Amino acid sequence: MTNDIATTALPIAPGQWALDPFHSAVSFTIRHLGIAKVRGRFNGVEADLFVGETAGDVRVTATIDLASVDTGNADRDAHVRSADLLDVEKRPTMTYRSTRVSGEGEDWVMEGELTIGEVTRPVTLAVEFGGLVDVPMDGSRHAGFEATGEIRRSEFGLDFAPGLLGEVVKIQLDMQFVEPAGV
Repeated sequence: MTNDIATTALPIAPGQWALDPFHSAVSFTIRHLGIAKVRGRFNGVEADLFVGETAGDVRVTATIDLASVDTGNADRDAHVRSADLLDVEKRPTMTYRSTRVSGEGEDWVMEGELTIGEVTRPVTLAVEFGGLVDVPMDGSRHAGFEATGEIRRSEFGLDFAPGLLGEVVKIQLDMQFVEPAGV
């Protein structure tokens, strides 16, 4: 059972946490022909984590460069960027903005809005808090999170080749953030 978000104490310090892009990843999985999974990632990711005194004060925003898609196959990546699929000329980015965070311990839920092009839909992510660690090389403190969820392609107007490509896209975010200085 989760606590009321207005009073849930947080396991990390308040402030504006910076993304550690070298230890963060946004990846996805989609079915191909209904029999196999294709995995990929987006290499261009920016994110902000603002932590207040309670879970009700947490704000997360992320912007993903859709042209940075990487499935390990250059020809497939070019097709994914084309007007058939992502159409990065018209939809260069995907953005996520949290609207509510709740949970306790290691298990949290983040509700938010995902925008691809001109379409915005609610998306809920299950969030696992990985913990805090002090980095010996520079003394900085890092917090780790894993967030998982899924979207339906057709809800965002990405309905190319039904049957060839699955309707559901599973999303996984592995993110590290660096604690604000002076905390």
